[in-house]
Amino acid sequence: MSDGPRPTTNANSWHLPSRTQLSSRVSLAKRISILTALAVGLTLTVASVAVYLTLRSELQTSLDESLRERAQTTAQLNALADAENIPIPSWTLAATDVRFAVISGGEIHSNDPEEAVLEYVGESEVAVARGASTSSMRTVSIGGTRYRVAAVTLGPGQALVLAQSMEPTYDSLRRLAVIAWAVGIAGIILAGVAGWAVATNGLRPVRRLTAAAERVARTDDLTPIEVGGDDELARLTAAFNTMLSSVQAARRIQAQLVADAGHELRTPLTSLRTNLELLTQADASGGLPPEARTDLLADVRAQIDELSALVGDLVELARDEPVSRNPQPVDLSEVVEAAVSRVRRRAPVGTRFNVQIEPWLVIGEPGMLERAVTNLLDNAVKWGPPDGQIDVELHAGRLTVRDRGPGIDAQDLPHVFDRFYRSVEARTLPGSGLGLAIVRRTAERHGGTASADNATDGGAVLTLTLPGRPA
Repeated sequence: MSDGPRPTTNANSWHLPSRTQLSSRVSLAKRISILTALAVGLTLTVASVAVYLTLRSELQTSLDESLRERAQTTAQLNALADAENIPIPSWTLAATDVRFAVISGGEIHSNDPEEAVLEYVGESEVAVARGASTSSMRTVSIGGTRYRVAAVTLGPGQALVLAQSMEPTYDSLRRLAVIAWAVGIAGIILAGVAGWAVATNGLRPVRRLTAAAERVARTDDLTPIEVGGDDELARLTAAFNTMLSSVQAARRIQAQLVADAGHELRTPLTSLRTNLELLTQADASGGLPPEARTDLLADVRAQIDELSALVGDLVELARDEPVSRNPQPVDLSEVVEAAVSRVRRRAPVGTRFNVQIEPWLVIGEPGMLERAVTNLLDNAVKWGPPDGQIDVELHAGRLTVRDRGPGIDAQDLPHVFDRFYRSVEARTLPGSGLGLAIVRRTAERHGGTASADNATDGGAVLTLTLPGRPA
């Protein structure tokens, strides 16, 4: 059995765009204009409907009160007592918009034809003539025209019925509706234009930011944008300028790092190439003496170790990610003990370590922390005398490492933690100038600080402070 044709899909079928797609196709200024026009249109519609309903109620109430008052005033005239004997001329219909009838003795007297009278004289009006109620008020249609009908007691068995046309009232309401529509449409148009103007002017800073972002992406030009005013858009522009400054500073640091790394790598690479060329030339001419060959190979191994350490430090400093995503509680005292044990094995024989530590729990990466502590201890061993003492103290998260060396010159103190910074005295010693920079980077990544100072009785004091709690 067939159920009729079924819809099919093919390559030419199309779908209505979703609301998100429509929003993405309409500019922000147009959306603001549309929303403004809709808001104003909704407000005007609600206000117009409220005014229309209120005015219609007031006009009908006023008409009812006026008609009831006229009926009661007319009923007090003695001339209506013999209404059945008084002829009512037909010209009264043309002289007034009020139709009237008198119910007396069960008969209806009016200047209207009988079929017209029966349209506005009914059970409610007859009940008033019988005395069942004192008055009545209702709306009827006479010849397609709406009338408001009021009936009041005229006397025993009598009632006066007045019917007044409601067309003047509805004409006023129709004119009011036309005016309300005209005002509403004009208001929506004006609101849309005003919204477009406000959005266009208000979004000018946003367009300026957009152009600047596109310029940065196209030309790598990080020139800041001029900030005007103190509103939200001005703060957004200032924040964008701050971001540009940060990007520019990061690029300068990156370029400086690459330049410094190239300079530092050039020395061991040049030495390695020289030694290898010497070894190659010696092998071509009969070879070096065993002792000279051994010394040359030891020098090559030392340079390779120095190059490996330098590359490792560069990789560590080039890392931009924060502490590992799964940090773990670490007892800093255990990290210090492990670092002291490692450095003690490679320190000169006469070097003494005075270690006074207490448990301190930090949240972080154990390998990074141990490398930072090791760098502090290596620095103390390098600058201290061969038979000197190194004091290592850990108290309340404050780790201090003191040597008995010459100390740090005043002009070098602010720069000891900078990348590749080496004082005049340090340029003749092994090292890359990255060890203390790694210490400061580790401290910053763990929410701590690193500082350097000189002891009053000689020697340098390096401090690493990390937040945590007693273990």
